[in-house]
Amino acid sequence: MGKTISEKIFSSHCGKDVSAGQMVIVDIDHSMAHDANGPLAIEIFRNLNGVKLFDNKKFTFALDHYVPCPNESVAKIHNICREFAKEQDCNFFEVGDGVCHQLMMEAGHAKPGQLIIASDSHTCTYGALNCFSSGAGSTDIAGIMLTGKMWAKVPETILVKLEGALNTNVSAKDIILYLARVLKADGATYKTIEFSGSGVSTLSLEERITISNMVVEIGAKAGIFEYDAKTAEWFSQHNILVDTDPVSADSDAVYCQTVIVDLNQLVPQIAKPHTVDNVSDVADLEGMAFQQANLGTCTNGRLSDLIVVRDVLKGNKVAKDVRFYVCPASKKVMSDALKMGIINDLYDSGAIIVTPGCGSCIGACNGIPGNGDKVLSTANRNFKGRMGNPHAEIYLVSPETLAKSVLQGKVVDPTK
Repeated sequence: MGKTISEKIFSSHCGKDVSAGQMVIVDIDHSMAHDANGPLAIEIFRNLNGVKLFDNKKFTFALDHYVPCPNESVAKIHNICREFAKEQDCNFFEVGDGVCHQLMMEAGHAKPGQLIIASDSHTCTYGALNCFSSGAGSTDIAGIMLTGKMWAKVPETILVKLEGALNTNVSAKDIILYLARVLKADGATYKTIEFSGSGVSTLSLEERITISNMVVEIGAKAGIFEYDAKTAEWFSQHNILVDTDPVSADSDAVYCQTVIVDLNQLVPQIAKPHTVDNVSDVADLEGMAFQQANLGTCTNGRLSDLIVVRDVLKGNKVAKDVRFYVCPASKKVMSDALKMGIINDLYDSGAIIVTPGCGSCIGACNGIPGNGDKVLSTANRNFKGRMGNPHAEIYLVSPETLAKSVLQGKVVDPTK
């Protein structure tokens, strides 16, 4: 019987041939924690009589959720993480370096065929690079810090076939919002989503990252793409040596479900409050006024996303009643965008440029909406209170939809 990508990766990391449903103890290639839950992982590590990390080169701390530091309490949390990282001499990202997931990929901590577990639900992002990556709680992270291992159940796999090609002004964000619409929030609970089909080759690596990033919103543990020429090109562009083996599914692999998405027929999608799977066509909400827009996060804060919006806004002004926040996913993205004049163009159009990090997405800082505000966001979640105010409404859209909409101050279908 053939194997899925997940089954192959789990087999290679537990030293035996395993299939979906089996309980295993696996070796972890890399792990990460951030300022939102890292201190708890440190506390548990200490309670387990932990003295040294299992491998300081395979563990990373990132300060990205509460940046810039908004208050004294967070300053203490940041110092706990800094002191532990210094003590253990592990990888460390400071305030302003960016969102942990973008940084993990840029630093080469996620490679094909690897098994990566980190303390954030959107760790599934790295699946675009052909690895199995997933989030876990602080207790599991503490165990990995101590032993380099973790127990897990090998997940079943849903095969999503992307066929055809996207039309102009329809993007990867629309693909994953459409999947949430079809499968719902619990449609892939404790499963892997494996992406294949002729349409995959039409997607850039950054577009695949957007899709993998949001599979957790459908309940999935991981969202994995196969390794191809575009994956290799991305690693080369980032000067990362690929010293691991890519993994492909067998032709006779067994899947628990198959979903086919015709990209040719896909139209811009929008997730309405207060769940990610409450999705409809953007055209259904066309003309709805909003007060705030946010471009960025680990979903759509990469250079290509900023370029999409800049190209629409350049020479134009954001609608006068809209506050438009732009948060690059990392310092590198910010630097590249500065060199290319993108940041200046966005600023001239009326954008508010904020520190690379997670702040506005989780409601920690950098643009918390007011009571009754409607927000268009390229983030991955629109739960009540997600951006720091339960009396605001969050609508998830693509960079293309956001760009056309901020000029009008109302929702616009970018394909029209």
